[in-house]
Amino acid sequence: MKLAVDAMGGDRAPAEIVKGAVEAARKNPCEIVLVGDEEKIVEILSEEEGWENLPLKIRHAAETISMGEHPADAVRNKKNSSIVVATQLVKSGECDAVLSAGSTGAAVAAAQIILKRIHGIGRPAIATPIPTPKGVTLLLDGGANVDSKPVHLVQSGIMGALYAEHVLGKKNPRVGLLNIGEEETKGNEQAKETFRLFSNMTAINFAGNAEGRDIPAGDFDVIVCDGFVGNIVLKFGEGMALTIFELIKEAIEAANVATKLGALLLMPTLKDLSKRLDASEYGGAPLLGVNGYCIISHGSSSAKSICNAIGVANGYVHSNILEKIKTALDEQKF
Repeated sequence: MKLAVDAMGGDRAPAEIVKGAVEAARKNPCEIVLVGDEEKIVEILSEEEGWENLPLKIRHAAETISMGEHPADAVRNKKNSSIVVATQLVKSGECDAVLSAGSTGAAVAAAQIILKRIHGIGRPAIATPIPTPKGVTLLLDGGANVDSKPVHLVQSGIMGALYAEHVLGKKNPRVGLLNIGEEETKGNEQAKETFRLFSNMTAINFAGNAEGRDIPAGDFDVIVCDGFVGNIVLKFGEGMALTIFELIKEAIEAANVATKLGALLLMPTLKDLSKRLDASEYGGAPLLGVNGYCIISHGSSSAKSICNAIGVANGYVHSNILEKIKTALDEQKF
């Protein structure tokens, strides 16, 4: 696999992006093209021993797209921005996939404008993995589109089920529709119509409505919602996890000696739990529905996150999921 990495995208770019790429190049059988300000990239690479012997290349891109810019306008006007150049490398066939931790809107816009959507897909969706006691639940859409029609949500369900099966290894994945109740009569008009469409399908294992508490429980393998709701769910979950661990830390620090000794004995378990809930362990989420392989990483991604995201990209590309999505959509005749 040959991967184009937007070295300038993200709150901690380019340092953490470049360092993560170096770490990934040492661990994964792939070639990485770092796209961005060549001088800055080389300066960071010079601190990494032996990087010259790694499968790393640099493609200079003089511009960057900031979080505050209008995504589509910026992609059209900044032809030499790192995310546009990186995405063009996939379009030309020079790279197999693109990864960015920069503006999600810009990454999605670049993918739609340059790579185009898969024929029949109305809206792409970010498929975000959420750790649960039973493994991983895939949430779609994590924020690619804030307004979706029922048919778009059904397409997200099809794509999510295929990804869960062929990339995450879940046999006959259970697909749920995020709603305010289990009954099919619950929810707004969008939810009711989406439920009806899902219920008439035999191509996927639709298991009914999923409530908010079902997301962390892991009773569904795939949960579908629009990007507005999905992004709120994800950021609420991130904030809640951080708050819980901070409260645990404060409680231990304020406790007596006996309690602190008990907490010390529990430390390996707490570290394991923290690792399971750590978003950086997954690193990135695929943008499903575009005619190319695209990975979206968190804006605050660390080197560890980027390294793991590159591992996700590797598995994503080798799954040949694009052809499976195209075949499934042709059979459904949307």
